[in-house]
Amino acid sequence: MRSSAVLLILIAIATGTVAAAQNLGVRMIVVKTEAQARDLRARIQKGESFEELTRKYSADTSANAGGYLGTFAVTDLRKEFQDGISGLHPGDVSPVLLVNGDYVLLQLLKEEEARWQEQMAAGRQAVQQKRYAAAENFFQASIREAERFGPQDARLGTSLNTLGIVYFAQTNYAAAEPLYKRALTIRERTLGPEHPDVGATLNNLAELYWSQKKYAAAQPLYERALTIVDKTAEPESPEMAAALNNLADVYRAQQNYGAAEPLYKRVMEINEKILQPDHPDLGTGINNLADIYRELGNYVAAEPLYRRALGIVEKRVGPEHPDVGGSLNNLAALYRDQGSYAAAEPLYKRSLTIAENAFGPEHPNVGTALVNLAGLYHDEENYAAAEPVYKRALAIYERAFGPENTAVGERLVDLAELYQDEGNSAAAEPLYKRAVAIVEKNQGPDHPNLAASLVNLAVLYQNEGNYSSAEPLYERALAIYEKAQGPEHPNLAGILVNVALFYQEQGNYAAAEPLHRRALAIYEKAFGPDSPRVAATLESLAALLRKRAQNTEAEKMELRARSIQGKH
Repeated sequence: MRSSAVLLILIAIATGTVAAAQNLGVRMIVVKTEAQARDLRARIQKGESFEELTRKYSADTSANAGGYLGTFAVTDLRKEFQDGISGLHPGDVSPVLLVNGDYVLLQLLKEEEARWQEQMAAGRQAVQQKRYAAAENFFQASIREAERFGPQDARLGTSLNTLGIVYFAQTNYAAAEPLYKRALTIRERTLGPEHPDVGATLNNLAELYWSQKKYAAAQPLYERALTIVDKTAEPESPEMAAALNNLADVYRAQQNYGAAEPLYKRVMEINEKILQPDHPDLGTGINNLADIYRELGNYVAAEPLYRRALGIVEKRVGPEHPDVGGSLNNLAALYRDQGSYAAAEPLYKRSLTIAENAFGPEHPNVGTALVNLAGLYHDEENYAAAEPVYKRALAIYERAFGPENTAVGERLVDLAELYQDEGNSAAAEPLYKRAVAIVEKNQGPDHPNLAASLVNLAVLYQNEGNYSSAEPLYERALAIYEKAQGPEHPNLAGILVNVALFYQEQGNYAAAEPLHRRALAIYEKAFGPDSPRVAATLESLAALLRKRAQNTEAEKMELRARSIQGKH
């Protein structure tokens, strides 16, 4: 926590306005020892930035704004400050001042610098109050002021970056992106490619791409931001944990779990050293690592982490808090993946009860809990128990979001899959078709979610032996996935396997084999050679090879698949 005890300045101007008549701008550094204050003063006089040293060392709340206090008439300042700045010129630094037991340095600003700082300060205040339209005006004014300093001035980069943040907060990504890019170019030229402010803008631009699911664009920016943090921050700092977590998240979003795992492990190790044992960020980091182990099929490693994360959240907020429901669902999903339905069911039911008590019986969060419980019954082939729960969830979503919402489409697929597994294709088909129409209307003809819906309908037709209706749906889905997510995405591997099995079922082994092999290569690269998904694909390919009398290669694949399965 930063202290603001020293900031006892007598101010006689109205708050919330930019004062043009009073042109004495002031910055301040506050530290606890005279020796540190003298050292900082010497460093500033040798050319180091007052603002940067303030952000790094000052104990005052003004540190985040580079120590900027505002513009004042000299008579508005307390006596110690008046004495300290007496005789100073803009840019000069005061002698070390002793104020209320703290040691203070002041710096006077030039009039044009003060005008820029005033616009920035007013904009930051507007952002804190979520007055984004006002913030835009202030930061646009700060850009005009900063442009007076030159087209490559660091202050211009700061204004551009900050306005980008305002647009991002309003999800105006099209407006934010060029501002971030321009700020990045200026900061790289004026501050150098490894400056923390460059890292901050890289992170902002990456977050913008992340929010649009442009993971391939976000990844190299997060990687570079991490490199900068690695050189400029302590190895066990919040900044390092955040940078590692951001990169791990983008690997995870691309299902590159092998790359995400060591990063999440390091985040957890850092958080264990710098955070309290019940801190929510520690629980989140533990849960993230457990998720990775679950995706990799390492259930033995995942379970104690999920249990630990659950214990942290229960201790922090109590056993009936909605946040506990999320941790219960995670642990239940792990048991469900292992077929331990008896262990999963009470966890899902407890999560449902928490949601109903916290939000009411018609809230979408209750719908989510219902879907989880219905999915468990579905996995157990307890269709009679699953159907009314799925239907209740669908009704909640339709009332909450409207009949054509994307989330409603997902619930339609849940119910359609249940009917399909029951052998009731006539009930399933119109639900799948409605889901396809919803996704295409809301997300467009090239979205991966549409591909998934097309596959669902294709599988239905395939199971009915209606291959002529299924094939164009598979082909369209394959084209969408490859265009949207690239030729090596794990989601593409899944559809490749589906299409391969489709051809295989019709005896077209020559068409099926290259699809199986391509899927295997994608899974090996994404999840590592010992992933359960690799084992399953090896078994599918081996079965195909035996049908083609390629028994020697098939046997090798079967042996490798059994070896992988033995590790899990």
